[in-house]
Amino acid sequence: MMGVAAQRYWTEVGQHHSGAETTLTNLNRLCNYFGNAMRLDQISDDDVAKLVAWRRAQTVRGRKLVRDPQNPKRRIAPPTIAAATVNRSTIEPLQKLFNRAARVWRIPLKNEPDWRKHLLKEPTERVREVRAAEEGAVREAVRRDFLPLVCFARAAGLRLSECLLRKDSVDLAGGRIRTIGKGGKLIDHPITFEMRAILMSEMANPTDYVFTYAAARAKPGKEGHARGARKPITASGLKTMWRRAKNRGGGPSIPADLRFHDLRHDFATKLLRETKNLKLVQKALHHSKIETTTKYAHVLDEEVLAGMEAASRRRLGTSET
Repeated sequence: MMGVAAQRYWTEVGQHHSGAETTLTNLNRLCNYFGNAMRLDQISDDDVAKLVAWRRAQTVRGRKLVRDPQNPKRRIAPPTIAAATVNRSTIEPLQKLFNRAARVWRIPLKNEPDWRKHLLKEPTERVREVRAAEEGAVREAVRRDFLPLVCFARAAGLRLSECLLRKDSVDLAGGRIRTIGKGGKLIDHPITFEMRAILMSEMANPTDYVFTYAAARAKPGKEGHARGARKPITASGLKTMWRRAKNRGGGPSIPADLRFHDLRHDFATKLLRETKNLKLVQKALHHSKIETTTKYAHVLDEEVLAGMEAASRRRLGTSET
């Protein structure tokens, strides 16, 4: 049954994911949609198609109205969630549940859905850098207690979930970070001098985590929830802060089209521009396949043009003006 399968998957696999909070949300969504009593071998292609249609119609953050980025005083209908989100939050978790049931628990699933038919086509991932003119505004817009994490993410190139480090994942003496990354993969990441300075400034907090924020208000009756108490930054908390920092009225704001994940793109693009080495960037990003890293290859195209221009100037005996 769906409820039993989801609980077992969570116990055996899901709770150990770097993004365990997201995994739990996705499992709960599947249970709520199908019902805990639904058997996996009863789920057909028709059921999956209806699931995709249902999820695809939902709006970003489930809101009915959102602020118009072009006119903050106006409220507009929010966009529906992206195809990639539909795939990651419904099709892929359900497929993983089926795979676990069939291959590990040895539950016969003769009519398993054809997952490829249900995956939505995703647009080519956009690669966005932080532009030089935006850097000051980003630093000013980010909450002061979240700024060390934002600076660390940009310096390290790690995913958000990989940045939410426990202190025991950081080996300052050995100069390495060892944590769990996407898909349960072990991440062994070097520590640069910039990262070290940030980590050393944050490690003294009284929690088990490196990056913390100061509680804005007290929670009466709850130990450790006094105003100003240091609490570990969570993925949802970071996303909320980032969203609010894009709408700060007349003050400095994060550019509307800049996502937190773009800090990783910024790291990769600048590293490739500096080294000209795609394999090195692949290793720094912990990509399993070089094909994933080729999204940054446009940087090398820029270098090709620069090289061609330099060769032309030498051939013509001219210099750049």
